[in-house]
Amino acid sequence: MTHACPRLRRGVVTAAAVGILVVPPTGGAASAGPAIRPGAVAAAAPSGLSPTGVRRLSPDVVRQLDQAVLRVMRQAGVPGVTVGLWTPDQGQYVKSFGVADKSTGRKMSPDLYMRIGSETKTFTVTALLHLVDRHKLGLDDPVGKYVAGVPNGDRITLRQLAGMRSGLPDYTADAGFRKALTSDPRRPFTPNQLLAHAFKHPVLFPPGRRFDYSNTNLILLGLVVQKASGRTLADYIGTHVLRPAGLDQTFFPAGARFPRPHAQGYTNRTANGEVRDAADWNPSWGWAAGAMVSNLDDLRVWARTVATGVLPDGTRLISPASQKQRLTTLPTSVPGAGYGLGIFDVRGWIGHNGSLPGYESLTVHLPPARTTLVVLLNSDIDDKGTEPSTLLGEAITKIVTPEHVFDLPARAAAR
Repeated sequence: MTHACPRLRRGVVTAAAVGILVVPPTGGAASAGPAIRPGAVAAAAPSGLSPTGVRRLSPDVVRQLDQAVLRVMRQAGVPGVTVGLWTPDQGQYVKSFGVADKSTGRKMSPDLYMRIGSETKTFTVTALLHLVDRHKLGLDDPVGKYVAGVPNGDRITLRQLAGMRSGLPDYTADAGFRKALTSDPRRPFTPNQLLAHAFKHPVLFPPGRRFDYSNTNLILLGLVVQKASGRTLADYIGTHVLRPAGLDQTFFPAGARFPRPHAQGYTNRTANGEVRDAADWNPSWGWAAGAMVSNLDDLRVWARTVATGVLPDGTRLISPASQKQRLTTLPTSVPGAGYGLGIFDVRGWIGHNGSLPGYESLTVHLPPARTTLVVLLNSDIDDKGTEPSTLLGEAITKIVTPEHVFDLPARAAAR
């Protein structure tokens, strides 16, 4: 029997759309929803773009966006999608399409909680950088200083772990792990059990030689945060990241806890390849690499915060020096994509995507244009080898920011 490979990435559709909120740049909100700071309307360039390269969200552009999202949903067989796009001078677009629950027909809506997979990495690395600012650890410390038994642990630095350049194999690629997970997706995993699956395999290359996305790196960083702080990772992230950022709808869940209302999530990453509802599967196997839960409004705030280091009230979550370290992106094997410390830069869009069984997400910010894009969907089933979140990100940005098209091939993602 073959076993589907789980992923923690960077991981019949109704045409009816619900939760519509479109704000023209010269008017107020059509209904209650995530607010944007008003700004002056910039004169459009001859191409129809603002000087910052963002297309005005006119009725025609909104229709194009609706059509693009529905086209990808049909192509990839995605049951439900929520899209949030916010610009300071060109309007905002918040819509949900399709269904959150195929069995009942319950509609997708912008208020639903979703599992965010590898977007968890941005929170874990922020906790790490917060400890750097408190002089509890250094980015160039060897991981062996905090965690025993790591291959090359005396040579691999925390910076290399966060930048995906450690050379450590990914535990999610281990056949034994995949069998254990798919045979009982509700079972809990401990961090040490996950590392044991990775450390059965030889290192891939000497530390720092190249980029290779491995979830093992983030499991180690979660343990480092706990060792240096003396607190659990969930507690440290909650106190020093979520609370200062005002993210009261974002959680590091205990076990399979999933706040309501949430979307059901559909996956074919099962032992026999059949599609199943994964909403009650235990995400502990993702832990510091991919276990967190959030929603559209919190991710809107987080996108700008993680990309700039600045909180909504104008204060800083981490120091400018640490933010500079985070955004020092080194090349990857993907043209137009760099990776910093737990964060991608894809043609100017800074942030991360996420996937684990049943769910995918994309949360990115384009700093020069002060524009944020969040995409949430309740399927992680690839379309011809490409993640539906990437298809949606590409389709949306081709319309709204044609000079900055988000395109992240699957090979750049975690498996």
